[in-house]
This record gives sequence, structure tokens and C-alpha cells, in this order.
Amino acid sequence: MAATTTTTSIGGGAGADDRVLATAQQIVKSLNTTKNVREDMLLIFSSFDNRLSNITDLIKDSESSSLSRLDAAEKIIFRWDTTAGGSESSSRHSAGGPSFDDSPDEAVEYLSAVDEILDLLDNLSVRSDSEVVDRAETAVQAAMTRLEEEFRHILIRNTVPLDAERLYGSIRRVSLSFASNGGEIEEEFESFGEVDGGSTRFHERGVSLGDDLCVDLIHSEAVVDLKEISDRMIRSGYEKECVQVYSSVRRDALDECLAILGVEKLSIEEVQKIEWKSLDEKMKRWIQAVKIGVRVLLAGERRLCDQVFNGSESAKEVCFNETAKGCLMQLLNFGEAVAIGRRSSEKLFRILDMYDALADVLPDLQIMVSDEFVLSEAKEVLARLGAAAKGTFAEFENAVRGESSRKPMLGGEIHPLTRYVMNYIKLVVDYSETLNSLLEDEDDESGGLQSDDQMEGETPITRRLLALLSCLEANLEEKSRLYEDQAMQYVFLMNNVLYIVQKVKDSDLIKILGDQWVRRRRAQIRQKANAYLRAAWGKALQCLRDEGTGGSSSHSGNAARQALKDRFKNFNACFEEIYRIQTGWKVPDPQLREELRISISEKVLPAYRSFVGRYGSQLESGRNAGKYIKYAPDDLETYLTDLFEGTPLVLHHLRRKSA
Repeated sequence: MAATTTTTSIGGGAGADDRVLATAQQIVKSLNTTKNVREDMLLIFSSFDNRLSNITDLIKDSESSSLSRLDAAEKIIFRWDTTAGGSESSSRHSAGGPSFDDSPDEAVEYLSAVDEILDLLDNLSVRSDSEVVDRAETAVQAAMTRLEEEFRHILIRNTVPLDAERLYGSIRRVSLSFASNGGEIEEEFESFGEVDGGSTRFHERGVSLGDDLCVDLIHSEAVVDLKEISDRMIRSGYEKECVQVYSSVRRDALDECLAILGVEKLSIEEVQKIEWKSLDEKMKRWIQAVKIGVRVLLAGERRLCDQVFNGSESAKEVCFNETAKGCLMQLLNFGEAVAIGRRSSEKLFRILDMYDALADVLPDLQIMVSDEFVLSEAKEVLARLGAAAKGTFAEFENAVRGESSRKPMLGGEIHPLTRYVMNYIKLVVDYSETLNSLLEDEDDESGGLQSDDQMEGETPITRRLLALLSCLEANLEEKSRLYEDQAMQYVFLMNNVLYIVQKVKDSDLIKILGDQWVRRRRAQIRQKANAYLRAAWGKALQCLRDEGTGGSSSHSGNAARQALKDRFKNFNACFEEIYRIQTGWKVPDPQLREELRISISEKVLPAYRSFVGRYGSQLESGRNAGKYIKYAPDDLETYLTDLFEGTPLVLHHLRRKSA
């Protein structure tokens, strides 16, 4: 700064002497030595040139001018002084007197006075009167006290309240249907009640923020004033006090923002005592708060720190880290509490959402935050959430394998376990990318679940889902044996396997399991349909065989006629029993229901029509023929349409009279 003055001629009277003196002073000052050393150096300089022999006089002349400048600046400083030395103005300010916000002209004057004194301190001679230096330093101290107060006042008064409604309006929610045709994830596996087929639940996959979403944390016009004050406090050596005030006020402001976003200050113990429904809501708010907190609030805080403390890298870093730490630790503490809490299946998707949210903002944190402790805590919480997700998924697998309810479903309907598992894994697929990264090299956590449906290039989640579905199918086979009626066992299995197939086809599961997997299950359904026909209608069809009837001759003896009567009576009894029972069975899928009715018609009606055609004439000529041939083939076809509707009916009152 003073190097250019050394080329000026040192001749030419008093003006030259002043320049020489100034040059000497600047050189000495730039060396950043102690006062005593500087005085010695100036004496040495004076010995180089006799024109500096009167240096003491020149210094005194310079200080005389400085003294008048100090007097003027002091008056302004102490007029605003809030210390004991300025009690009058102190009471005036504390009672609502002039502030930088209210008196911008006076603020400019005050800052100019501060600059004046700081300049004087910079330029005062090393041999200046110590009293003058003390007065200047006292004025600076008073000014810094006042500026610190103004700094806090401007920060508090100009903080912009968080508009949560506007933020939420800018958030794009990505919702996934939890169950397209109903089904709910219960809190536990112990009791699977009837599921409301009309209910629909949705699972929110976190939030997505627009790239340009930002908010003003401080009114923009106040930022200039804050920077003006911070510049002078840092120049005066009061950087620490300035940073402390800023951090304290802004920490409180960020705490208030988290409260507005619905994030409470809770200890780990308090979080772990919260019942699931309430905890689920808090987890959803946390997911939003993490993204808004980092991408909007802390990003804005980073910009604000850069503006207010422009010119001081150390102040920027310390200020932002201290301000952000409280907000981040509050969020991380909740994440940790959830991660180490009790594992239960219904928590998986919220935990995965939390994991994804934190993983998503971690790169931003690593750019903004230089506090290694906070960053290490964030990484640790992320790792714990990942471990919690893996453990919770394994808990779900174990729950499916261990579910052993012994109550058969009324009417052979779809078991709640089937609904639960399929609705659950439909959501699991949406997290395939995250789970694949978490489950890599962790296949042993499936607890020994195995699958016969091996596929090439299986990912970890594909392998786990195939094993899980095999386990579900085995469990359903066990549950089918709870029915004494073998035919009903097959109806139950058909209903459940078809439900599984439909859930796979109607979701992204088909991309993971593939068409071949679906074809194998459809083949199983056809096999079970054939097995149902044999089990349900085999006895009735036995009645329609020719063996033991004596042939179709009308000259058969009484024994043959009686055998025919028994055959028709037995068939009628079988059909009426089947009708009474199987009208109460439920096949929810209309296509499967119709296919079963058609299969029955194709199997039973031709046999019945042929039997009646061969032997009906032998009985119709006798007494009470209608007692034996109660149903025409067309009647049977009509009655078959009543099967599998879930409403038991009887046929005894529908006997037709003999023609």
C-alpha cells in the first residue's frame, strides 16, 4: 500500500518531509513489530538523512491533526454509547431510542465515526501520546459494544418467519398406491382380521424439492447493514463476539423453523416410547424436514453467512457450522432413535424413506458443512438406518415364515396373510435400488428362506422376494389342510394363488419375477381346478355310471329298477349337498368363478343328460317318478350359476313335479 510513495522526491521543503515521514512510518508499520522496536527503527531511519532529524516534531504535528479528528468521532460514538459512560443514550436506546433500523442517517454517521477512529489507530505514530491511543481504543470498545447490540437487534427484527404452506405447496409428493383393491399392513402378524375390500391406503415416497426453491431467511435490505457491522467488528478484532451473536440468534431461528415443520425436540428415550401411529406421522415430518432443512434452510443459511461475512473465510466457516449444528443434531438424534428402536415390519418403508432422504442430502451437507463431527454423525446415522432397514426386512421374512394362525378362512377366501405379504412386497419393489445396495452380500439374513424359482442374473432383492413367495406358498399349503373338505382346500389355494398372480401382473413385480414365474402359477391353478373337480364331483359322477344298473333295457327286473332309483336318489342327494355347501364358498375373482362353473358344467351335465336319456324312461312310467328324476339337465345348469357366491342356498323346496 505504501510502496508507491517511496519513489516521491524527498526534497522540496515541508511537503517532502511529510512524505518522507509517512513513508518511514508505513515501512515500519508494515513490518508488524512491537511499539518499542518500531520507535528504535524510526530513530535509525532518522540517522540516514538529516532531513528526518526533526521527526519528533513532525509526529507531533500529525498527532495534533489526529486529535481533532478523534474528538469529533468520539462525540458521535459516545452519543450512542450503551455502556455506563453513556448512560443517557443507553436509557434512551433501551427504551426504544434510535437504532440502525430506525435512524439510517445516524447509522451512517456512526459507522463513519467508527471508521475514522479505526483509521486513526492504524495511522497514529508509534510515538503518539499514549493517552490519545487509550482514548481511541476506549471509543472503539464502546462502539463494538453498541455494534454488537445492533447486530443482534437487526438479526432478530429482520428474521423472516418460515412459510411452511408455501414450502409444502412447492413439494411434489410421489405417492404409491398401497393396495389397489384394499389391504392394510397390520401392526403385528398375530391377528389377521377381515380386510375391508374398499379401503385404499397410500404410502408417500418422501418429497422432492424443485432445484430453484429458496426462501429469504433475513429481509434482504438488512443484509447490507449486517455486513457493514460485521466488517467493522472483524476489523476491530471482535470477530469472535460477532460470530457468537450471529450463531446464537440464527440457531434459535432454525429451531423455530424445525418446530414449524413439525419436528419436535425429543430424546431417544422419548422417541422409543411413542406408539406407532404417532411415530409414523413424526417420521413423515422428519423426512420432509431433512430435505427442506438442508436444501432450503441450510442452503439459505450458507448464502447468508457468505454475504454477511464476505471477506473473512474463518468467520464464514465458524458461523455456519455453529449455526447449522443444532438444527442438524436435532434431526440426526431422531434418526438415530428410530434406527435403534424396536424392529417391526410396518416400519420398513418409513425407515427406507428416512434412509433415502438422508442419503440424498448427504452430498449437500458435505459441501456446506466443514464440521467433521457433524458429518461423521450424519454418516453414522445413515449407516444405522440402513442396518435398521435390513433388520426390519429380515423381521418381515421371519414373520411370514413363522405365521401359524389356525383359523380357516370362511368360504375358502383369500387369507389376510396373502393380502398382507403381496401388498407389502409391491411396496418393497419400489425400493429395489436402495435394498439391492443394502442387501448386497447379506443373503444369509433371509433366515434360510429358499426358492425353487432360480433366475439368471438375480439381484439380491429378486432372490429374497422369490424365497419369500415360496415361503408364503408353503404356508398357504399348510393352511389349506385346516379344511376338512378336500375340495375346499383346492378352492382356497386357487383363490390365493390367483391373488398372488394378479398382484404380480398388476405391479412392477412382474419386471422382477418375469412371465415364466406367472405361467408356472397359472399352471398350478389349472391343476388345482382339476383336482377340485375330482374331489367335489367324483362321488356324484359315480352315480351316473352304467355299472350295476342292469343296462338300458326296459325289461330289467325289479332289482335293476331299484338300483336306478338308488342311483338317481344318490345323485340328487350329492348334488343338493354340493349346492348347499358350495354356494357358501367364495371365489372373489369373476373370471375364475365362471371358469370353474363352466368346467363343472362340461364335466357333470353331459354325464347327467346321458344317464337320464338312457334310464329315465324306466322310472317315468312308474309311480312317484318325480321323486327320483327331480332335476332336468337345464335346471342343473341354472343351479350351477349359484355356486361360489358366498351365500349358502338349499334346493329341497325346488323339487319339480313328475311330468
